[in-house]
Amino acid sequence: MNKNKRKVGLTELVLRDGQQSLIATRMRLDDMLEVAKKMDQVGYWSIEMWGGATYDACLRYLNEDPWHRLRELKKIFKKTKLQMLIRGKNLVGYKPYSDEVVKAFVEKASLNGIDVFRTFDALNDFSNIELTIKEVKKNGKHAQGAMAYTVSPVHTLKSWLDLAKQIEDAGADSVAIKDMAGLLKPNAAFELVSKLKENISIPIHMQTHATTGFSTATNMKAIEAGIDNIDTSISSMSMTYGHTATETIVSMFDDTKFFSDIDKDLFPELSSHFKKIRKKYELFEGSLKGVDASMLINQVPGGMLSNLESQLREMDADDKFEEVLSEIPRVRQDLGFVPLVTPSSQIVGAQALFNVLDEERYKHLNIETVNLILGKYGKVPGKINKNLSELAKKIKPDEYIQEDLDSSKSRLKSFCKENKIKDFSQRLENVLSYIFFPNVVEDFFLKKGSKKEMDLEQLQEEIGFVIRE
Repeated sequence: MNKNKRKVGLTELVLRDGQQSLIATRMRLDDMLEVAKKMDQVGYWSIEMWGGATYDACLRYLNEDPWHRLRELKKIFKKTKLQMLIRGKNLVGYKPYSDEVVKAFVEKASLNGIDVFRTFDALNDFSNIELTIKEVKKNGKHAQGAMAYTVSPVHTLKSWLDLAKQIEDAGADSVAIKDMAGLLKPNAAFELVSKLKENISIPIHMQTHATTGFSTATNMKAIEAGIDNIDTSISSMSMTYGHTATETIVSMFDDTKFFSDIDKDLFPELSSHFKKIRKKYELFEGSLKGVDASMLINQVPGGMLSNLESQLREMDADDKFEEVLSEIPRVRQDLGFVPLVTPSSQIVGAQALFNVLDEERYKHLNIETVNLILGKYGKVPGKINKNLSELAKKIKPDEYIQEDLDSSKSRLKSFCKENKIKDFSQRLENVLSYIFFPNVVEDFFLKKGSKKEMDLEQLQEEIGFVIRE
């Protein structure tokens, strides 16, 4: 097809990964509603506004119900599809959940307003996303299977093509390249997209972070190779830990019809709005001011760096930062070259921290490291260090309780009764939140039941744990 006639879709990230990457997911619903109608007029293919860390952050930090956020935005976005990021069997939590919970979550998310489900697995174990894809299709929504892109001796062009084919064969509507650490180089992106176009027939989407400085060139080469859709974030909420600016990409291709359906005249107003919003939440900004080239070597995502800095500061062990940073790639290799994305990034980071602080490698094994080695999270892409594997087998693994809906509802009902608050167990959405984050949700419902509200100053005092991706 003539490049001047081909159209490329845009997914706007500012309401989810854009703000998650830059201001630690602290943007509140009111800040979104102010500009949502204008965003709906732009002509985006989709708006990513849910999933990832937003679900957790709403409950943990913002005193907001994530389901309420979804319903309120759905009322406004009439022209544009709403999209979420889902962690395969981990859904919006940090451990695998039962098939019953996966099915219930996908159904409720569909009914409440999600149109596009981007589902990935931290290990790229296809069996962990297959059920989600099929449940999304069963609910009549757009199922997008994603590849968590990383670089290692065991991640080859063939392995990506094989995973993409599995995703297509499962009935997915599209496949996404999810480059959470900005490791996808421009020429590699051209080759990958070109080969995907030859091997699969469903549309190809891509998200790549700006942290390493590759993102704009990588997006450009992917478009030249024939990609169908790319993710960007409005300019005032772009770059560093985030993504290439929406306006930059659209303007780069003014001489084509790629983005001719986009109303560029709306961008200045949108950018101005989010510029004010970013200032409002500046206490949650990371320290990165430009490009982090060290990630090309250690592959540590920006959010993971922020967390490590914070943890070491609290332990009065700031001087260990460089050692931990050097240890992370070694632990990753020992664990079979797992991609560094939630939850595997937290597992690798925590174990590296243990190794450095103990001054002896694997003197103590984090229980989640044991679970990862023993296959609780799925199949790792490479080979696990033999000595480490033997060590893990001697430790009793943490037994995941596969929560069922009925017993979880009963526990939540009892909690509400004991605390003399409204019975929140009557909505399945509340039960699901309780399954994912029981302690956080108990605090949330206690505040909600007693009508306590938190203003922004209180929220800023509770910066807490920064979650990205």
